[in-house]
Amino acid sequence: MSKSVTGGSPDRGRRTEITRMQWLVLLGTTLGWALDGFSGSLYALVLGPAMTELLPNSGIQADASGIGLYGGLTVALFLTGWAVGGILFGVLADYFGRVRVLSVGVVTYAVFTALAALTDTWWQLGVLRFIAGLGSGVEAPVGAALVAEVWNNRYRARACGVMMSGYAAGFFIAALAYELLGDHGWRPMLGIAVVPALLVWFIRRYVPDPPEIKDVIAARRTRKAQGHTAPEDRFVLRRLLAPPFLSRTLVGTALATGSLVSFWSVSTWYPQIIRQIAVADELSPGTANSHVAVASMLFNAGGVVGYASWGFLADAVGRRKAFAVSFAVSTLGVAYLFPFQHGYGEFLAALPVVGFGLFGALSGTFVYGPELFPPSVRATGMALCNSVGRLITAAGPLVAGVIATSWFGGDLGLATTCVAAVGLISAVGLVYAPETRGADLPRDPVHPGPEQAQAPAGPATVKEMHS
Repeated sequence: MSKSVTGGSPDRGRRTEITRMQWLVLLGTTLGWALDGFSGSLYALVLGPAMTELLPNSGIQADASGIGLYGGLTVALFLTGWAVGGILFGVLADYFGRVRVLSVGVVTYAVFTALAALTDTWWQLGVLRFIAGLGSGVEAPVGAALVAEVWNNRYRARACGVMMSGYAAGFFIAALAYELLGDHGWRPMLGIAVVPALLVWFIRRYVPDPPEIKDVIAARRTRKAQGHTAPEDRFVLRRLLAPPFLSRTLVGTALATGSLVSFWSVSTWYPQIIRQIAVADELSPGTANSHVAVASMLFNAGGVVGYASWGFLADAVGRRKAFAVSFAVSTLGVAYLFPFQHGYGEFLAALPVVGFGLFGALSGTFVYGPELFPPSVRATGMALCNSVGRLITAAGPLVAGVIATSWFGGDLGLATTCVAAVGLISAVGLVYAPETRGADLPRDPVHPGPEQAQAPAGPATVKEMHS
């Protein structure tokens, strides 16, 4: 039986004590996810100016249609990289541990986001966004698995929710940075995205792999050395796509896909919609930038609350009802704000509500995800669910840009509404989602070694095998 990381007595009544190590793990993973959000949000904020400069260098007219199409394509490339990197590094995390893989991911997304500041054409930017996405796909599934395994007590869901709030906080910090430094151009803004690489020193020094995953990795290696195999030694992706995990993989994928499609469609295009409002009001570029920054801060302020509160809400009413609240709030917010013409003030009032719902649903997928899978497949299972969702989501910003041009005369609000509506697929997953409130994290079975398996089953041995 795997051990829980609590730092105290094994007595379950004392496992609610929060240790210094738990705080350090939560701090490291929250900072990593915040800086990931910081890097990602910087790009959403400068997408318009970057495309305006790079498209003419690529022989493409930088009008609303061109920015919508090629800007959406670069976002799609990033999300595709995120999906591929999530699965790749998720598998590595289940075989080699959480911390080393997490560190590689942080360096990758930080460095290649910053290198994008040196590009001259849209396709160069797209390639670097894809590579940055490979690293960015690591942080959420591996970080959430790490937090859940270390905070394996009654505070688990709340700790995972706090960790997830880092992403929205990173968006908020990026919006503040854009307000202060946006006038210097899009290249310096992307250049400062190298800052997260400095976090690796903290992670490597202070964040340990939990004994639970160390035990699983060691047991797998021991069985391999002894020539003794168990069902848990099958390749992790094969296990996740077959019973008994297939149903949970499908549920997690539906929840993640719906949440991600809605989130990325809205978060990619609301800054450009606000820019269109500013142009219609004949505001200066500097004022337009300020409007985008303020709106982004409010959107992400609501997101911080939605992210951080989801674990508390899920502990109070259950995982399924917490998802239902997030889906309802985001659906009502999107339905009010985007299909209709609104002024800047109405966007400021509604965006925090939309952010609360959208970010809350994303938080739920990572609070709930560790409760679906045992440690030997946990990081891969969460990465697979979210990566399939991201591969589907990758088309969202691109499709929104295309249909805005083809169907709605450049109206990004209507296009965003249509694509975000695909997020209702999450409601299908919710119908089949098991309720996990109050349950222990799933564990891998303990298998006897070859010598134990061949020994006669005396009374003591039978008792141990059934305990």
